[in-house]
Amino acid sequence: MDLNFTDAEEAFRAEARAWLEANVPHGLPSGDTREGFDLHVEWEKKLFDARWSVVSWPEEYGGRGATLWEWLIFEEEYYRAGAPQRVTQNGIFLLAPTIFEFGTDAQKSRFLPAMAAADDLWCQGWSEPDAGSDLAGIKSRAVRDDAAGGWRISGQKTWTTRGAFCNWLFGLFRTDPEAERHKGMTYLMVPLDADGVTVRGVGRLDGDEGFAEVFFDDVFVADDLVLGEVDQGWGVAMATTSSERGLTLRSPGRFCAAADRLVDLWKRRSALAASGDPAAVAAGDPALREDVAQSWIDAEAYRLATLADVTGIVEGRPQGARSSLTKIFWSELDVRLHETALALLGPSAELVDDSPSAVDGGAWMKGYQFSLSGPIYAGTNEIQRNVVAERVLGLPRK
Repeated sequence: MDLNFTDAEEAFRAEARAWLEANVPHGLPSGDTREGFDLHVEWEKKLFDARWSVVSWPEEYGGRGATLWEWLIFEEEYYRAGAPQRVTQNGIFLLAPTIFEFGTDAQKSRFLPAMAAADDLWCQGWSEPDAGSDLAGIKSRAVRDDAAGGWRISGQKTWTTRGAFCNWLFGLFRTDPEAERHKGMTYLMVPLDADGVTVRGVGRLDGDEGFAEVFFDDVFVADDLVLGEVDQGWGVAMATTSSERGLTLRSPGRFCAAADRLVDLWKRRSALAASGDPAAVAAGDPALREDVAQSWIDAEAYRLATLADVTGIVEGRPQGARSSLTKIFWSELDVRLHETALALLGPSAELVDDSPSAVDGGAWMKGYQFSLSGPIYAGTNEIQRNVVAERVLGLPRK
């Protein structure tokens, strides 16, 4: 593994950095609110117009044909510039790689350009009321309609991130109820404006309302919206979850940028403590200083591990079950990092974005609240530890 970037890659970095520094919007409302979502979409359309939306995609679908290394560089620069988290991420980072692998040419031409341009906005329909991380336990059904040439689906999805604002959903539906748990499911793409679809927003603890329950009442989906083969959806879904848990969605740039901001926060709080400000006394705690350093080291370790993974992918070795190991690491790193920030802030961490005295606009508390969901979504860390034990370490099932 060569840790040095080439002159061409450094030139790519310089071009990306210059554009991002000139164009990144700051202070956008949360993308999990109606107002914020619309503003984020506006930003992502600007990204697309400048050909920065999907840098690693082929040009015919709106990308630059960049390498995986260049994509990592872009992600580093994106988060370094303080750019907002992508509200199109479920489509671009999860569904799109699956379409590239399993989709027909017609599906690629139909969906990828609209996804890149932020015209089609996708949410993920995995969780159900009785099947959260147990994806094989889904009960939503799709029944064959030969006369109409498609499928009629019934059931319910829940905890659908930004489902209240998106216009398309992808998910698994059971098409053979007699099959074993991991079989008899089909991967379908569903327009949320179809007859029989009801979307109901769900308020979150932090006040944002992007979550949704989605109900399907005899909703017709044509055959050309099946991704992969009928009854073989489990294998297709595993490709999507690998992207969600692995490097595709959680590039190290996000965590390295957060760790850099944490170090900056410690420096600012230390300066306040040295000036005698009692509100910043926590910054003088040696144990807290070590926590700050450890967070930075862990983020860098994740970056280096990702470079090793990319080297393997480029050489033809897919991540596979290693993505579960990655998911555990980044999700727990995110929690520890934000816990350290709140400890540095002390009681002032309670001040949030509507307070003029909130440090960094209350972003640390907001980030902490979001980080708590990391060990749960994309398959709970308990599930991921089972995957690591069985598929990475080769331990027997209990």
